[in-house]
Amino acid sequence: MPRHSDLVTPALVAAHLNDPTWVILDCRFTLSAPEDGLEAYHEGHLPGARYADLERHLSGPRTARSGRHPLPSPEAFEETLKGFGIGPDTQVVAYDEETSVYASRLWWLLRVWWGHEAVAVLDGGLAAWCAGNHPLTTEMPSVPRPVSYPRPVGAAEGGWFNDAEVEAVVRGETPRLLVDARGVPRYRGTTEPLDPVAGHIPGARNRPFERNLREDHTFRSPEELRRDFLAILDGRPAAEILHYCGSGVSACHNVLAMWRAGFGLTALYPGSWSAWVSDPSRPVATGDEAT
Repeated sequence: MPRHSDLVTPALVAAHLNDPTWVILDCRFTLSAPEDGLEAYHEGHLPGARYADLERHLSGPRTARSGRHPLPSPEAFEETLKGFGIGPDTQVVAYDEETSVYASRLWWLLRVWWGHEAVAVLDGGLAAWCAGNHPLTTEMPSVPRPVSYPRPVGAAEGGWFNDAEVEAVVRGETPRLLVDARGVPRYRGTTEPLDPVAGHIPGARNRPFERNLREDHTFRSPEELRRDFLAILDGRPAAEILHYCGSGVSACHNVLAMWRAGFGLTALYPGSWSAWVSDPSRPVATGDEAT
């Protein structure tokens, strides 16, 4: 059976709606209104899809120093997978409204953090699904058969950095190129709607995740994405990239884009800006430095 590990089309998903080896997860979410995603799910979702909430399923408990969306514990995420009926042989498909930013978080958790290869994002999200005249339903899926799926030994080794490791990068002790997935105004520090401090981690380059997408919110071609990231790398190896964003969500979009472009799996700082600025002793940069 082919294993899909980056993007899938609406037509391919439609052909597998009744395939018991496929699990579809609706990841719609709104940062400013956290209940909107679940409400939208109840109003209409892909047949058989289950709802994966960013804060209940794809994040752990927040602390004063964790950032806004810390990683769940392996034990908690294993229970989440069990509840969704996901096992080692399951093909998982994640989608959200259109940009795939929340679906990319689930993709990263499974593909990188859990080492599960058969996980893909619905290209273009729910908007592309509806544009293809595929059905929506308000019916709730049946309760899945629980599957035991502990985190594989060695999963995510080198795939993510903690706060101390990022501090070492900023001090120049670890050769990494920080790439900030937030929009330009937040990177420059001219605005900050979500976190208490504006700006970026010193030395970071800015690459908003939206640049991975065409106007219809499907991903650009691997060739186009590769050209973009080669320009950012400027001769450095892709293995030195370290992605971050506001809280470890939209940066996953850049990890997926680089995977699609043939660079392999690049590293993520899950705590991201919200964890970085939780410690007032850490340095902050503003303006166009290192753009």
